[in-house]
Amino acid sequence: MTLPGSPGPASIRTLALVGAAASGKTTLLEALLHQAGAIGSPGSVERGSTVSDFDPLERKAQHSLNSSVVHLEHLDTRVHLIDTPGAPDFLGQSMTALEAVETAAVVISATSGIETMSLRMMDWAARRGLCRLLIVNKIDAERTDLPALLAQLRETFGKECLPLNLPAGGGSRVVDCFFNPAGEADFSSVEQAHRALVEQVVEVDAGFVERYLNDGDVDPAELHAPLEQALREGHLIPVCFVSARNGAGVSELLDVMVRLMPHPGEGNPPQFLQGEGPEAKPLRAEPDPGRHVLAHVFKVTVDPYVGKMGVMRVHQGTVTRDSQLYVGDGRKPFKVGHLFLLKGKEHVEVPRAGPGEICAVAKVEEIHFDAVLHDAAEDEHIHLQALDFPAAVHGLAIEPKRRGDEQRLWDILQKLVDEDPCLRVQHAAATNETVVYGLGELHLRTLLERLTDIYKCEVNVRPPRIAYQETITAPAEGHHRHKKQTGGAGQFGEVFLRVEPLPRSSGNACGFEFVDQVKGGAIPTQFIPAVEKGVRQVMDSGVIAGYPVKDVRVVVYDGKHHSVDSKEIAFVTAGRKAFIDAVQKARPIVLEPVVEIEIEAPEGSVGDITGDLSSKRGQVSGTRALAAGLMAVKAQVPMSELNGYQSRLNAMTGGQGRYTTALSHYDPVPPAMQQQLMSQYRVKEED
Repeated sequence: MTLPGSPGPASIRTLALVGAAASGKTTLLEALLHQAGAIGSPGSVERGSTVSDFDPLERKAQHSLNSSVVHLEHLDTRVHLIDTPGAPDFLGQSMTALEAVETAAVVISATSGIETMSLRMMDWAARRGLCRLLIVNKIDAERTDLPALLAQLRETFGKECLPLNLPAGGGSRVVDCFFNPAGEADFSSVEQAHRALVEQVVEVDAGFVERYLNDGDVDPAELHAPLEQALREGHLIPVCFVSARNGAGVSELLDVMVRLMPHPGEGNPPQFLQGEGPEAKPLRAEPDPGRHVLAHVFKVTVDPYVGKMGVMRVHQGTVTRDSQLYVGDGRKPFKVGHLFLLKGKEHVEVPRAGPGEICAVAKVEEIHFDAVLHDAAEDEHIHLQALDFPAAVHGLAIEPKRRGDEQRLWDILQKLVDEDPCLRVQHAAATNETVVYGLGELHLRTLLERLTDIYKCEVNVRPPRIAYQETITAPAEGHHRHKKQTGGAGQFGEVFLRVEPLPRSSGNACGFEFVDQVKGGAIPTQFIPAVEKGVRQVMDSGVIAGYPVKDVRVVVYDGKHHSVDSKEIAFVTAGRKAFIDAVQKARPIVLEPVVEIEIEAPEGSVGDITGDLSSKRGQVSGTRALAAGLMAVKAQVPMSELNGYQSRLNAMTGGQGRYTTALSHYDPVPPAMQQQLMSQYRVKEED
């Protein structure tokens, strides 16, 4: 069913351009827009005139910092494209873009080859069941070895990687290997490439296999259904060659997107779930314009002047102006006042958007990242399978320069966190500092520039305290009697409890259990929550070094009360001090965060890098060769040893090294460090 004025699902394609920094994604997008007639002339990243890098900070940095949505029309088909950043610090923007498309188009520079970001994007796309398209850009550049790169693609990603076209004329054009396999290529054989493609596609359909064996060939025009099946199943990963700078292969790439890439009814459906937790059941969204609406918000922007805008992919039904939509499990719907298609910063108002469309609604405060919008109250518990974002572990303590701006700073930080799922902000009660966490130094530097340049909020920053934690290693018992007489009504509460270590929880999970085993009303039931409140206060503030306590079971088993003087505050105090007493007897230790670090650097720097990691209590787990003389080093290292690491890495690699981290686990700190942390805490307490 196709509604008037709205292209049906069969006339829509959605692709995300993902891959490493400097692979040319933004320049390629400009070339595609120009080839389709969507813009008069291609913009330039260097001049800050591209459609997708419209943010002032992007123009200043000359690289993408955010995902950006554009659309174009080609061969009576609407193509939605999402340009994404290539820097590892902005992984979240690329990962969320993959939630909105059928095809992940991984752009690889012919000069740099396969980089870490390319590997990650291919892996995530495969895990989400997306069709994958490899685009080799910069084929006209000097000192490229395209045959070797194609071989490396097949070695890295599988023999399913087959060229749809091949470079010709020294990278000035490409020749088709699928529909019209005629002409000579700069390397390899067009005819052989054609046969390999057809054989790969017909393998998924026994009928076509028999025809191919009998006739020696099959008309590619008849292979649409098996081709889409091969793409869905990962049995075929097409490779296209292009030069965004000289235009070689750009027209052919547009044709490939429209003629060969899946439409919303052909790609693997998104992984919707209905219900929560283990009881959640898979739900298939049908790309039918006539059904009730299911749309997923994969991007949120908060403009100081325009307000909040939610960018969504419609998976089912049709959204129109004046539609009444619910946000997740919200009880009150909002009215769609304006509906937009996006072309960078340009908003094109449309009356409706059906399945496959990527569109936006503005000025809806309830909207948030990862929300499912729907028009039926019974769909309130539908959500997409959660993405496994990398943990934000690089932190900066931040405060406003001007006293009295604390609340304003907090509000702005919350807006920035709304826009980026890999940013988080928290108030550390133990140190009374606001800490913002990101994926790396560039991530946080960009946040600070946005604060000062866009929101005009001046701040001071410093390294935060390392997020150490405390735990216990043995069971123990604690007791405290709180008795206070002030002339009037007094306070009385007595608590006996024991603590037991729990298995080490992962990451930032607190690992806490509170068990009530009080018999005979020794502590009246109404005061048990007060005891837990006192325990939780200590869990937050720490016992031996001032850090949160984790992985502890607390069993309250006895106590005493007074019929007149017992009140909640008395049992809060008694519970807090009894817990402190028990923890001090339970062989407490301090834990430190250990991160997985992956470093990409020139091969000649690997020895210096591994030696440096070892000197910082790091454990190297492996290395692997990348393209263009680069190596990847994987290791585990305590986070406390990474303060200022980018500067050290720059010195070791001549500025060519970069790294990413993800929180791995917590380990006990060395005894000398524990004594130092405990001594510092005692001095602070005495002050």
